[in-house]
Amino acid sequence: MTIEIVLLGTGNPLPDPGRAGPATLVRAGGRTLLFDAGRGVCMRMAAVGTLPVMLHAVFLTHLHSDHICDLNDVVTTQWVMSPDRRSLRIFGPARTSDVMDGITAMLAPDIGYRLAHHADLDWVPQVEVTELVAGVAIDDGEIRVVAAATDHRPVEPSLAYRIEQGGNAVVVAGDTVPCPALTELCAGADVYVQTVLRDDLVNLVPSRRLRDTVDYHSTVEQAARTAADAGVGTLVLTHQVPGPAPGSATEWTAIAARQFGGTIVFGEDLTTVTVPGR
Repeated sequence: MTIEIVLLGTGNPLPDPGRAGPATLVRAGGRTLLFDAGRGVCMRMAAVGTLPVMLHAVFLTHLHSDHICDLNDVVTTQWVMSPDRRSLRIFGPARTSDVMDGITAMLAPDIGYRLAHHADLDWVPQVEVTELVAGVAIDDGEIRVVAAATDHRPVEPSLAYRIEQGGNAVVVAGDTVPCPALTELCAGADVYVQTVLRDDLVNLVPSRRLRDTVDYHSTVEQAARTAADAGVGTLVLTHQVPGPAPGSATEWTAIAARQFGGTIVFGEDLTTVTVPGR
């Protein structure tokens, strides 16, 4: 049995024609899990043969707009493609229910139009929200998903997730600085997927608003140290800030390699990592 990780979107809040918004797909134990739902997520899912109707659950790391701005597309597409009434399970931090209430209100006209037009569609979108702080989210005999609180203050709470299956483990973290709970969650994981920032580049930008991002994202060095401290096998750099220049991937991985001796993957949209590797 393998775990497959697909970086659906590796972009940051600034629109990029080559990068969709933050989103990661994990296939494990016959389950298909989506982590975050940034811009273009359904298009990227389609590119790897997955659609929202095939999802077993959605997990949100935090409620920053770039991580959830296409959640409405996931909800609508799952609903209209479902052959029968079925729920979409959404796990996230506190206030995820508020976000879903807002999405439902925004979609109200569309829902009404579709119900009026399609005789075989006689239910509204079914969404089951679970708000987490830390602990086991799913343990169904095939996979186990564990959440841990991270540190993205003032965005609070924020979460990272560990997916376990058949003796293997993958950690998907969103925006966070290093913290003990994250290192503990990553302990011994095969793969650790982390948002990263180049402070050397960000600090050159004459924009206070952009420079402010340095204090609540992991730098490449910090992510690499977390990977080393936790003894993970592979570090995956994603959601890079600022948007990487063409051909600069080796610069990013070289910085990480100063702190971490394992495998380092520079994330592009649709980059796929498989555990065990092949």
